Amino acid sequence: MATSVATKTAWKLQEITAHSSNVSSLVLGKSSGRLLATGGDDCRVNLWSVNKPNCIMSLSGHTTPVESVRINTNEELIVSGSQSGSIRVWDLEAAKILRILMGHKANICSLDFHPFGSLVTSGALDTNIKLWDVRRKGCVFTYKGHTQAVRCLRFSPDGKWIASAAEDHTVKLWDLTAGKLMFEFTGHTGPVNIVEFHPNEYLLASGSSDRTVRFWDLEKFQVVSCIEEEATPVRCVLFNPDGCCLYSGYQDSLRVNGWEPECCFDVVLVSWGKVADLSICNNQLIGVSFSQSTVSSFVVDLNRVAKSASVLPGLIKDDRPLAQPTPTGSSLRRIYDRPSTTCSKPQRVKHSSESERRSPSSEDDRDEKESKAEIQNAEDYKEIFQPKNSITRTPPRKSEPFPAPPEDEPIAIKEAAKPSQAVNVQTPLPNPDNPQSPFLLQPAPIASSTPVTRAEPSVIPAARNAPIGLKASDFLPAVKKPSQCEIVDEEAMSQIRKGHETMCVVLTSRHKNLDTVRASWSTGDIKTSVDSAVAINDLSVVVDLLNIVNQKASLWKLDLCTIVLPQIEKLLQSKYESYVQTGCTSLKLILQRFLPLITDILAAPPSVGVDITREERLHKCKLCYKQLKNISNIIKNKSGLSGRHGSAFRELHLLMAVLE
Repeated sequence: MATSVATKTAWKLQEITAHSSNVSSLVLGKSSGRLLATGGDDCRVNLWSVNKPNCIMSLSGHTTPVESVRINTNEELIVSGSQSGSIRVWDLEAAKILRILMGHKANICSLDFHPFGSLVTSGALDTNIKLWDVRRKGCVFTYKGHTQAVRCLRFSPDGKWIASAAEDHTVKLWDLTAGKLMFEFTGHTGPVNIVEFHPNEYLLASGSSDRTVRFWDLEKFQVVSCIEEEATPVRCVLFNPDGCCLYSGYQDSLRVNGWEPECCFDVVLVSWGKVADLSICNNQLIGVSFSQSTVSSFVVDLNRVAKSASVLPGLIKDDRPLAQPTPTGSSLRRIYDRPSTTCSKPQRVKHSSESERRSPSSEDDRDEKESKAEIQNAEDYKEIFQPKNSITRTPPRKSEPFPAPPEDEPIAIKEAAKPSQAVNVQTPLPNPDNPQSPFLLQPAPIASSTPVTRAEPSVIPAARNAPIGLKASDFLPAVKKPSQCEIVDEEAMSQIRKGHETMCVVLTSRHKNLDTVRASWSTGDIKTSVDSAVAINDLSVVVDLLNIVNQKASLWKLDLCTIVLPQIEKLLQSKYESYVQTGCTSLKLILQRFLPLITDILAAPPSVGVDITREERLHKCKLCYKQLKNISNIIKNKSGLSGRHGSAFRELHLLMAVLE
């Protein structure tokens, strides 16, 4: 029965090669859940219909990698932002470029369409948020307040506010009409990756790399609740259309959360890796993720997912879908007042430093002529985007639900690039011992027909605990013909036990090393703690320690920099994403806190007489300067990368410009 539930609750739908180079961004249409837009390092935006293999339309014109894309509510327009800071708005029905918007000075990290007005908002690595009038091709207003890259922007359902989430650990709420900050929500201890408005109530949800989801009351401007249950960052969130629950996407899992009180209604394990976006159609949740040039789509059957504490998953009889819980009681909060017509024009604010407008130029006109929308699949294009004067339009939302794979056959996966790594599926079951924690995760038996493939992942995904040098594929046997390999329960358990002892030895050793570092830490001598971590010669221990020290800027001293900088050099060159992320965070903190001091001391004239303290400080500064010069070469080489790490390296490169 467990296998049946696991097979039917979530499954992989499709895998496609979306671009000729790496995919750098993607987004699902929220109305249909069937429209997918991808941006790539090849400077193109490609449009797809979910579960169909061929590209519908390819949009060209950007000259640098496309790092952010967004589809409007009616799924008629797409806006794309590039690494250079340019923004393009495309008309999908007319298959042409609509507008080019210029004004940001760095990578575009986030975009959103106004729910019913002709406005677009954009956030960038330059920390600014801009509001654009698509019709007039100009910037209406620039919002300043964040101190680091703006990772996500969302208009409120009534179109009056913008919520922004940034790497500076804050969520801000902006008033469009007044053109000013309404409130700043603090509480997250890591970069905030995603923010989403409740579809009806004055409620806001935010997900962060600190592995928490926070809910904010937009009337009282205070936190409603905080959910802390996962060991990986929150990558995306989506409210159920009726607002009864929130779906949170994590590494290889989906959680269904409530907020008053905070609780987890259900957990579904899905092998989607780093899920990038979620959408809902026909009571199915669609999740998409990307790795290199490949995009994968997954389906979760929401009929088999609990959306309230009164309905538990796993209690399915006669293979019938779960009954949906009936909402009870009235809303706790004020409801959004959606106007029936377009929104009022945002008020022009007189502060010239804050507000800017840019008139069209001949250069923009030339760019528009060079930007093209090429229809790749005429049949799908006509089906989805009929002419605007057509009486009826048949968008993908009219399609039937995606069928689940047969229970008695292996799941068919279309290989576009290379075999995907096998992932064990777990099934949430009721926990009779603890009614407060209704779900007990148990591994589902592996069916005899499930194929197991061996594949080397190109990137080790980040997690709360740093990688320890082992990969999931280490526990699987080499297979000559992956598609024909079948295993039974006993063989699967044998493979797991084979690596169990090795894993225990590695974890025991790491635990012993951390105890050694903690003994030094308990004395209050931070320098000795870091020295002992370095002496152990295990980068995972250094990463664990730096993740703690990075949260307390007051602990950093010049002595600490001389010890940590050589370790940062190693971390930045690591193949593990979590190592690189920690190294970037530590280096940024050192540059912001100590680089001005180092350059000032080195530029100061020599002292008269003997000053031992000054000589020691000068020696440390020279040592740090030499180490930073070595690191600057690594930063310079990696600043051309795309995606989040590329943005981090480019920011570090700017901070280190003074060294040159």
